Amino acid sequence: MAKIDEIKETLNALRVGMSIIVGLIVIITGALINKEQVSNIDIYFYSGLVLDAVLLIVFVKIIKSIKFNILKIKDL
Repeated sequence: MAKIDEIKETLNALRVGMSIIVGLIVIITGALINKEQVSNIDIYFYSGLVLDAVLLIVFVKIIKSIKFNILKIKDL
């Protein structure tokens, strides 16, 4: 497999992962908003907040990795 094909496969995998993370963030944030509106603040609310924050950090790392791989393709 050529180097450029390997990088393209990595980019595709990162994009799929990014899509899944965005979907999870949307679902979790919606559930958190709903729990807040009905004043149901419990351990699940706070664990959802932590999970949402972790997913945002992972999202930023994936974006940086995508940018790095795109720059590698430009150099080839």
